[in-house]
Amino acid sequence: MNDPNALHLLVVDDDERIRGLLQKFLIRNGFLVSTARDAAQARRLLVGLEFDLIVLDVMMPGEDGVSLTRWLRERQAVPVLLLTARGEADNRIEGFEAGADDYLVKPFEPRELLLRINAILRRVPVAREAAPVARMLHLGAVRYDIDRGELWLGNDLVRLTTTEAALMRIFAARVGEVVTREKLVGDLGRDDGQATERAVDVQITRLRRKIESDPKMPRYLQTVRGEGYRLAPD
Repeated sequence: MNDPNALHLLVVDDDERIRGLLQKFLIRNGFLVSTARDAAQARRLLVGLEFDLIVLDVMMPGEDGVSLTRWLRERQAVPVLLLTARGEADNRIEGFEAGADDYLVKPFEPRELLLRINAILRRVPVAREAAPVARMLHLGAVRYDIDRGELWLGNDLVRLTTTEAALMRIFAARVGEVVTREKLVGDLGRDDGQATERAVDVQITRLRRKIESDPKMPRYLQTVRGEGYRLAPD
């Protein structure tokens, strides 16, 4: 019988063999797993079900995984792990810019997929353990509720991806301190060398669009040249 407390994953891939293999493997490792053959079927499932993480193939007939990720990010912050046969840096950056939380190149070992999934799922709980330095941080017109991990613009809740939420918690626990790119890579659970540092920069750019009035001239999420980044609230 399935564990009623098991986390629910959605695997989206047009290859029936890969869907079946991943479903069986992830079920054996304690997850509840649903599958979809394409973006259209995934959308139908997402309307009626809630998932803890989505494993999403990029190259599919019809709508691709990057487009579906963008659609998801307009509606919810469920973590997304992209799968692709393309390993070039530009392809990875495109996925991260769309709002993906991680990126795995095919072919891959199922154990690596499991490690990546668990790393993503650990990020938010681990960040919640960080001791808050204040209940609310004010960033111009935006405010950040540390206890709830929520970003607000007036009366509107600003949706954050899992990675953006983790970044905010990391910076909120170290207000005014410089956090190095290397530490951000480590805290976010990725360990792929230079490409991951570039991916962190992409995530910082995306986060600035949500908290800065002029993202090109950041006032609150500052770059400390040669060192890293610093959150400087009002």
